[in-house]
Amino acid sequence: MPDMQKRADTRRIPISKVGVKDITYPVVIMDKNRSLQHTVARVNMYVDLPHHFKGTHMSRFVEILNRYREQIALDKLEIILEEMKSRLGSDNAHLEIQFPYFIDKRAPVSGATSLMEYTCEFSASMTDTLDFVLGVKVPLTSLCPCSKELSRFGAHNQRSVMTVRVRYKDFIWIEDLVELIEQCGSSPLYALLKREDEKFVTEQAYENPRFVEDMVREAYSRLAAVENITWFSVETENFESIHNHSAYASVGLDRRG
Repeated sequence: MPDMQKRADTRRIPISKVGVKDITYPVVIMDKNRSLQHTVARVNMYVDLPHHFKGTHMSRFVEILNRYREQIALDKLEIILEEMKSRLGSDNAHLEIQFPYFIDKRAPVSGATSLMEYTCEFSASMTDTLDFVLGVKVPLTSLCPCSKELSRFGAHNQRSVMTVRVRYKDFIWIEDLVELIEQCGSSPLYALLKREDEKFVTEQAYENPRFVEDMVREAYSRLAAVENITWFSVETENFESIHNHSAYASVGLDRRG
């Protein structure tokens, strides 16, 4: 049968990324406390396309994914990317994996345990060497310092989401990154709280008010102190409880230099 993708394209325009997007697929993630965690990810796979080819072979992306069924883990990303480059005749390959990750979390007073969900992502690219970024979204509570200062009886607070992405020299556990981020808001979030826990976390937030600017600066200070981290970006969005807009701030550091 004719290979339409390999036919010449006369427009001479290379494409930086072409591939398949939003594949639902099982993956295996290293778990600090339980060795391995099985979860389901949304996967994007891309390669570059030279100007002289009309298209790429989309089916080969899924074939490669199927080849590593139940083996799609951090230590296999470089192998998968190399095969993408080889099978698709490309110089660059990109793999994006976003997945829910669950961590056992104890309530601060009662000690009641529950699973807390965090959205994580692996973003890996391969030219001659592997470039890998670990990302995690952590929900937090933030309490407004201005509201606390102005109000007689309380202060408004909101749920916040801090998104942190890092490059590193040596392996970093997702659990350790989450723990660091959870110290940057007014209070962490929990899936399960008893009454004594609710009292604790609301009072903790009230005694620890933070603007969105405070949160990203706190994250910057803590991440910059980790010598293993060579690059990071931080974004925080506060979903305001008394406004119909969000508050937002971002910072970053690159010391790969």
